[in-house]
Amino acid sequence: MWKSHPKALPFLFLSEMWERFGYYLMIGIFTLYLKDVEAGFAMTEKEASDLYGTFIALVFLTPFIGGLVADRYLGYKKSIVIGGLMMGAGYFMMGIHNITMLYVAMTLVIVGNGFFKPNISTLLGNFYNDEQYKEKKDEGYNIFYMGINIGAFICNFFGAALQILLGWQYAFMAAGVGMFIGVIVFLLGTKHYGDKTEKKGFQQGDMPFYKIVLFILLPSIVFGIIGWLIKGVQSDINTDSAIFGSDSTDAFIFACIPVIFFYGSLYFKAKVEDKRPIGALLSIFAVVILFWAVFKLNGSALNTWADRYTDRQVTGTTEKVFSALVLSKELTYEKTETELYDEQFRLQKENGEVKKTVDYPVYFRNTSKETLPQEGSKISVWVTSLSQSINPGWVIILTPLVVAFFTYLRARKKEPSTPTKIAFGLLISALSVLVMVAAVQIGNNGAEKVSVWWLVANYGVITIGELFLSPMGLSVVSKLSPKNITALMMGGWFLSTSIGNKLSGVLASMWDTYDDKANFFWINFGLLMFATVLMFALVKNLNKVMRDHGIN
Repeated sequence: MWKSHPKALPFLFLSEMWERFGYYLMIGIFTLYLKDVEAGFAMTEKEASDLYGTFIALVFLTPFIGGLVADRYLGYKKSIVIGGLMMGAGYFMMGIHNITMLYVAMTLVIVGNGFFKPNISTLLGNFYNDEQYKEKKDEGYNIFYMGINIGAFICNFFGAALQILLGWQYAFMAAGVGMFIGVIVFLLGTKHYGDKTEKKGFQQGDMPFYKIVLFILLPSIVFGIIGWLIKGVQSDINTDSAIFGSDSTDAFIFACIPVIFFYGSLYFKAKVEDKRPIGALLSIFAVVILFWAVFKLNGSALNTWADRYTDRQVTGTTEKVFSALVLSKELTYEKTETELYDEQFRLQKENGEVKKTVDYPVYFRNTSKETLPQEGSKISVWVTSLSQSINPGWVIILTPLVVAFFTYLRARKKEPSTPTKIAFGLLISALSVLVMVAAVQIGNNGAEKVSVWWLVANYGVITIGELFLSPMGLSVVSKLSPKNITALMMGGWFLSTSIGNKLSGVLASMWDTYDDKANFFWINFGLLMFATVLMFALVKNLNKVMRDHGIN
């Protein structure tokens, strides 16, 4: 697999694998930690989803500035190392049970990812700009993407075991250890990087950094503050009068306005030969926002589905294996003091305090009567965060198949263009949502738990869409970006991811407002179908731009 690729690929592959080990371990337990009444912060679904959405949005917003700083000042190697160290420190601090410390840790992860994420992707692209590797670029990004998902797959097993044995803090610390290993692996490959890590420096026509601070970053802060303070129309649902559902969402959307304006200005101020490639990239960025909005529900709404609506009981040999690996918990079927949830699993609070009641553990509420244990007996259930390994598990299985499929088509001169792959990726992703609509119907809208195979099927379908879209997005940015702003345009890809992530948090925070959960998933289906139609409408023009620049 490696022989026909740059020698740097294995090091970047492994570095990204360990970085994603840390990130996805953290993100897999993040909302569960926030909602934990005893050892977490006892947040409601809306509160946890809103913070989750804001967090992952900002994580993917900072690559805008991180890519810029690497391009002009630090170069890629320094930026990647600095970012990795900041993220590792943030993970270590995240498990300290203090809300102020949580926000400090989140800030370190947000800023660190801004330095790490766009620049390791750009560095990989630099090697495939060489003539001997150009035709292998899509395949290289697919292999790189598999590294991401190997890390994302294995991390949840460590996170689950450590959380059961030692608590949330040690699970977060494991994420930090993974990140530091990623930095070490990256440094070990230094001799293979050559001059590819060098900064590009200031190019003629580039906006000076002080102008970016004055005209983009400071306005973003000001706009964010305005978004936080400004109020909309109060209602029963929107009790605090936030325009878009919460103050943090308002602040984020307003803060994005100057950044979006900046990317628009890149198009209008670009050289004639650069206008069409930049315009093509901006249009792709706009469309894929809706993909990320639905895809990133894996850490929020789908995590909740796994926790509340999925039959997680293990028995027999499976129970023995899970117990030995510390991947399951025991639940006793007896009444005791516990937190109060309504019939839709909404945590009940009064004056900010969690209400208590005497009842069976909430897991048993929608367990079918035939499978309820005897009074006082115990059952074993697998840990909710393990569901976060289903998607990366599918990626590991399907990536070689997808790569082989496109290699087969390429050999016969029938490989679709990158924009066409993205369009089909959106369509396939839309179809995955129908699996969850069916799951809601089978479970009688949550009245009974359903098999985990519904989640497995949903993730399986959306993973195919993801493999058509996500690595292709990284590839097309590397192919079409003008050389002096490659990392900056990679930051634009992550900006679209950021906006999609925040929209995902907004969608997830509305989970409790849907009494019929099928309607929640129908909304997601509609968003993805809308994006699909837009992308297919753009494909012809995007393909022409790429052909005109000698790119497939």
